[in-house]
Amino acid sequence: MIKILANDGIDADGQMLLEEAGYQVDTEKVAQEDLPGVLPDYDVVIVRSATKIRKDLIDKCPNLKIIARGGVGLDNIDVEYAESKGITVMNTPAASSQSVAELVFAHLFSLCRFLQQSHREMPVKGNTEFKKLKNIYSDGIQLRGRTLGIIGFGRIGQEVARIGLALGMKVMPVDLVVNEADIDINVFVSENVRLEVTLDTYEWDEVLSNSDFLTLHVPFTGGSALIGPNELAKMKDGAIIVNTARGGAVDEDALLEALNNGKLRGAALDVFDNEPTPKKELLEHPLVSCSPHIGAATAEAQANIGLELADRILAFFGDDK
Repeated sequence: MIKILANDGIDADGQMLLEEAGYQVDTEKVAQEDLPGVLPDYDVVIVRSATKIRKDLIDKCPNLKIIARGGVGLDNIDVEYAESKGITVMNTPAASSQSVAELVFAHLFSLCRFLQQSHREMPVKGNTEFKKLKNIYSDGIQLRGRTLGIIGFGRIGQEVARIGLALGMKVMPVDLVVNEADIDINVFVSENVRLEVTLDTYEWDEVLSNSDFLTLHVPFTGGSALIGPNELAKMKDGAIIVNTARGGAVDEDALLEALNNGKLRGAALDVFDNEPTPKKELLEHPLVSCSPHIGAATAEAQANIGLELADRILAFFGDDK
């Protein structure tokens, strides 16, 4: 029998597909430090971002055939080493694209209308300083007509572009590999109207200097931050940065300085450099809209991830139970 450890969970529909095929699926969480004593008994491990599968653990698991990541990033897995050992590494890059893209705009709407800030102050001052708060938060901006820069024009970046176009924004993507993409936004218009736009990518500095909003959708595995002091200096005054990609992709110290000196209007962060203990200065900053790494955490995305993983695992093993 094929044994699967879904250490960071799996949606019930995906689990049911695997169990109906005769596979054993265990979903009880095993602590990272206990995995060396447990994982060698399994053929497959399913993880998200919490569990790390590194070289030392891989060496202890001679039976392991698949490392499956429920999500996009693979920075918690030593992919090249696993593959050198004949282990297949798979992820689900398409399953959560819509959920991450929608979170980007949830944060943008919040920052543009000061929702994250007024929500903190209304319970404290709403009864006594209502008119004062109304005046303070009456300087909002609209997204329509503004420029949205997208760093990374893969599946998630293209979903972000689709929503941005539907909102009437100018979209400027930049990507090292993708030169253009056809964006079909018929689902945002109506069932009877289809609008397809071909978007070309732009140069890096052009995107930095023209974006009112800049959102990141690229992998980050360490090293220098993608957005640091030099990049921030090239950006428009009053711009907003969104990072739902990976912590460390934005230099958090430089970001705080840019927020404090008025260079940036705001920042939206779903990921942090020091998870699960982000900097307190970021969490408490009035110009920062925060969420606890929930880009793919919707019911729809989790169902899609579970089903996609189940299908790929079943395809890998075929009829071998």
